[in-house]
Amino acid sequence: MLSLFKRLSLIMLPLMAALIMLSPMSHASETKANTAEREITQLAGADFWRQVRDGEEGYTTSQSAEHGVLISTPGQTWYILKEKWMSPAGAVAIFGSIAFVTLMYIAIGPLMLSAPRTGRKIKRWSRLDRALHWSMAFTFLTLAFSGLMLVYGKHFLKPYIPTELWGFIIMLAKQYHNYIGPIFYVLLMCVLIKWWRKSIFKKVDIAWFMKLGGMVGKHKGSHPSAEFSNAGEKALFWLLIVVGTVVSLSGLVLDFPIFGQTRRDMELSNLVHMLAALILICGFVFHIYIGLFGMEGALEGMVTGEVDETWAKEHHDIWYEEVMAKEKGEQISEPIEQPKGVKANEQA
Repeated sequence: MLSLFKRLSLIMLPLMAALIMLSPMSHASETKANTAEREITQLAGADFWRQVRDGEEGYTTSQSAEHGVLISTPGQTWYILKEKWMSPAGAVAIFGSIAFVTLMYIAIGPLMLSAPRTGRKIKRWSRLDRALHWSMAFTFLTLAFSGLMLVYGKHFLKPYIPTELWGFIIMLAKQYHNYIGPIFYVLLMCVLIKWWRKSIFKKVDIAWFMKLGGMVGKHKGSHPSAEFSNAGEKALFWLLIVVGTVVSLSGLVLDFPIFGQTRRDMELSNLVHMLAALILICGFVFHIYIGLFGMEGALEGMVTGEVDETWAKEHHDIWYEEVMAKEKGEQISEPIEQPKGVKANEQA
């Protein structure tokens, strides 16, 4: 027992000595920091630091915008709006949209074709159309993911991974977002030029909205009339164009802070960019739901470029009739080749 006590003493005594030695050092470092802070305050004066905290402008040799403002006091308002209001509201909106379409699928189910497929295919999308669609889809989804990582990653990922890995991920997300963002705007303009004519609202679209696209309630399966694009697709198209333009322009302001933007300009652009992006993400949750789960045959057209005749007739009957009329017109205009010997027999 005595030997055990001696061994423990040999272990504990050095530890106690180390603690005793570190205690004055810690106290000394705290005292040194307090002394440095007091000296800085005394050197510049309490009035100086009070003016800094109030956001008053001073003098500096820098010629950048707001170069004389050391601390931007209104920036705290931006921080509160972004972190305390928009970030939580955005998370609720995104998860709410996902929950809503999930409930739709469970309660209502997908919109199936009323008649059997004929097996006859009708050309709907060209290769250029499909390339443009999938390029836009990939760019949008990756930008949405990187943007959400920048906003929410510190809450959902950072606490659970090593600091070095988190630093690499967030750096990669930021660089990707900054460099790919302008490409999204270019693709957006290509989409506008390519499909705006097919997305003009007409009288037939009112009836489509009144019947909720034939997807829910008493109108489910009614298949209201539609042109090449139905009213829902047109609404989504203009949502993409208008809100996507807001996202792109506000993003360009943030990407290139070299045109005299003030801190207020950057803060406002950040809030507008975030709000518009959240609207787009929520809107495209529904688009993805319809394409993948909500409507039979919806995805096939954008993958293969062709749709079944039954699908075209039920979901886009006006466009289907135009295609059929065009095919009949082409058949009528084609010269009919007479069998050999007919002319000779007639002469005989």
